[in-house]
Amino acid sequence: MTLKEKIQDKKFIITSEIGPPKGIDLTGVFSELNFLNQKVDAINITESQSSVMRLGSLAVSIALKQKGYEPIYQLICRDRNRIALQSDILSAALFGIENILVLTGDHPKLGDHPSAKPVFDVDSVQLLNIVKTLEKGVDMEGNKLEGPAPKFCIGAVVNPFCDPIEPEIIKMEKKIACGAQFFQTQGIFDLRRFEVFMKKISHIKTIILGGIILIKSSKMADYMNKNIPGIFVPEELIKRMNQAKDKHAECVRIASETIQQIRSMVAGIHIMPLGWSRFIPEILAKSEL
Repeated sequence: MTLKEKIQDKKFIITSEIGPPKGIDLTGVFSELNFLNQKVDAINITESQSSVMRLGSLAVSIALKQKGYEPIYQLICRDRNRIALQSDILSAALFGIENILVLTGDHPKLGDHPSAKPVFDVDSVQLLNIVKTLEKGVDMEGNKLEGPAPKFCIGAVVNPFCDPIEPEIIKMEKKIACGAQFFQTQGIFDLRRFEVFMKKISHIKTIILGGIILIKSSKMADYMNKNIPGIFVPEELIKRMNQAKDKHAECVRIASETIQQIRSMVAGIHIMPLGWSRFIPEILAKSEL
């Protein structure tokens, strides 16, 4: 079954993600995939995450598709204008890529090419609308496409921890109106605030995949608190990681506990392993998924 079919069947969805290499050797990617095979429903291929130049998401998505995996092609606004974005969407369809996750993208100044000029010709809401328009058989200027129109399962992102949260909810509703069929959230650590967010969007009918970031160390948690908007790792979790003799085991415990606590509130989870895909089978087993 495809991701779209599983969503339609109201299956509890499990997705994860892999970052392409800074080069053309996919050995590491397929090594990580060995831990995800038959464990997750689809796999995000990140697109130059944190504005660090890497092999493209589309190329790696195609490589995974050809090996029988279910990739989610990440499409970002940062690097391309509307012509290039539409071209890449059609290219994805040509190679059978059915899942697209639309994001704004981090500013280049945060990455390894800080002098690069950002494009941001369109924002994430407009880009979602572009995908939806192409599905109707025309480009965003109304010019007819040749042959059959592409069809996608379209995803977007939402940050439940924005303050104030109301503008984020309004943007979320706009994304749904423009074709978003599922949402992956920012990493969840503050369970109380996440529960408040879910109550605030109870009137919205969509698929929410709760974000699970694997905490590798207390230092990593401190860094996220200081540098990543919308993430707050409570002091209790930082203390647990700091005192843990086995960091790997504690990371697994925290992730599985979080999944168990949010499971009844969401339609699925999205695990961001940050290179620790090898722990995902154990996390899912401890979470009884």
